[in-house]
Amino acid sequence: MWFLQSGLSLYDVLARILAVIIIVFFVLPIHEYAHALVAYKLGDKSIKYSGRMTLNPLAHLDLLGALSILLFSFGWANPVPVDSSYFKNPKRDLALTALAGPVSNLIAAILGGFALNLIIFTNASFMGNSVNWIYSFLSYFIIINISLAAFNLVPVPPLDGSKILEAFIPNKYLSIYYENYQKITLIMLILLLFGVFNTPITFIQGVLYKMVLTITSFPFYFV
Repeated sequence: MWFLQSGLSLYDVLARILAVIIIVFFVLPIHEYAHALVAYKLGDKSIKYSGRMTLNPLAHLDLLGALSILLFSFGWANPVPVDSSYFKNPKRDLALTALAGPVSNLIAAILGGFALNLIIFTNASFMGNSVNWIYSFLSYFIIINISLAAFNLVPVPPLDGSKILEAFIPNKYLSIYYENYQKITLIMLILLLFGVFNTPITFIQGVLYKMVLTITSFPFYFV
């Protein structure tokens, strides 16, 4: 848990809490809305009546998932119910719907990265002592969004990564996969709890973090 780290100041704690609040009430609703919108555009018209095609955070809020984000930097919202029977190509379209969520977190991280690089580029001296606090807030905002994207890409049901994985399972094996879905879910959750996915998650986080910093700093080389 991050708050057990030594050397954290009150400003660090407040900056991180504010970042989590904004993510829970603004970014996660966009994450879930992205799922709903892509599913709707791909043919799942039933989702229009689920009450989830909205940016209202209360429609997507999961208290346990929000608490997990505060404590561990990864968590979840209330999943959008998707009916893949409406899709023309269920495997592909379900994967695209699932991918929309992590992509929204990456976009949020990129926007935060642009703001962070703007502060660095302008030196933002006019902000006075608050510049360090804003820098900390944006850093946490970026890191948490990247953590959420990486966590959701893990192929553990019901995370988004499991739906993306299904797109690569040959059709002849899909029936076996669905027949053993609960067993596979249990096994994957056990592996997750025992840290088997820690290394790939950390690797994905590192790749995404470097990508975000590179993309967001690039425009300032020409100013």
